[in-house]
Amino acid sequence: MSASFLSRRSFAGGLLAVGLCGSRAWAQGFAGLGSEAGEFAPVVPGRTLTFPQDHGAHPDFRIEWWYLTANLKDAAGKAYGVQWTLFRQAMTPGPPREGWANQQVWMAHAALTSADTHRFAEKFSRGGIGQAGVTASPFSAVIDDWALHGGDAIDAATLSPLDVTASGADFAYRLRLTAERPLVLQGDAGYSRKSERGQASYYYSQPYFTARGTLTLDGKPIDVDGIAWMDREFSSQPLASDQTGWDWFSLHLSSGDKVMLFRLRQSDGGHYFAGNWIGTDGRSEQLAPDAIALQPLGTTEAAGRKLPTRWRVSVPGHGLAIETTPLNPSSWMGTRFPYWEGPISFTGSQSGIGYLEMTGY
Repeated sequence: MSASFLSRRSFAGGLLAVGLCGSRAWAQGFAGLGSEAGEFAPVVPGRTLTFPQDHGAHPDFRIEWWYLTANLKDAAGKAYGVQWTLFRQAMTPGPPREGWANQQVWMAHAALTSADTHRFAEKFSRGGIGQAGVTASPFSAVIDDWALHGGDAIDAATLSPLDVTASGADFAYRLRLTAERPLVLQGDAGYSRKSERGQASYYYSQPYFTARGTLTLDGKPIDVDGIAWMDREFSSQPLASDQTGWDWFSLHLSSGDKVMLFRLRQSDGGHYFAGNWIGTDGRSEQLAPDAIALQPLGTTEAAGRKLPTRWRVSVPGHGLAIETTPLNPSSWMGTRFPYWEGPISFTGSQSGIGYLEMTGY
């Protein structure tokens, strides 16, 4: 989620730093998200996530995101990865105001990755002026001409079908996402703890998307298909003040199971682990912190930083023992607030593909 790095969970502090949300300095741990929630809505156990309402924006919470990653292949079997993310942050609590007085700020990231290239772009917008926003029904998330759009036929229980579009100076993509299985609640029925001290988010996913569409690299269209994973989270204080970054995995196993894992690193050298095992029956089992082991195996230097791009991942209770390899070790998101994000593959007790995100290095 070092105060110089940003991805989905560090968005709020990053906007403060560039003055879009005022002149307040980054403070209290990772990008300011360890600061007290104040008058923003709290995240508490027992809230029932409701659809389609929770697909939309939650301006009473400080931070949220709509986060899509896709593992794709072309007709020749060449692998690609796609990322599409929209973030919303409230500068101050209270009902959204009209026009330029609106206190919501939006940011989006898009990326296209192969073994030999990594392309990315970003956008920013102030809320209230019609440039960016999210509606719950029918679902639509947009910023300028980038969109994650569901039409009148969308099923709120599966968040399908969706059309995804984004473009940068030297890449573009257009994908159709479909899913026949319902959304999955992460954590404990959607309540996802981020520390032992009460920090948490509301978190659900759609890990069952199939994807088909066209990528464009340097003006050349490439037909692709594959699988995709979408995460939705909203919170007001998702990190503790001493947490400095995280490592997050989404895994599509050869067995058909899906696994989400993360560790949040703390300044004292400790880690907080969490995850969910999603069985082939669609049931989501929360994993205890001591049921997860994540061990870096190899590093890559990117933008003057050494990042652990190869990992050993173990969930002994489910017989999982794998080693992950990045499609492109240089999948550095050199956006205004940089981080590492890219597709991975793995072998071991099971094979498969997925995505890895790392911040705070």
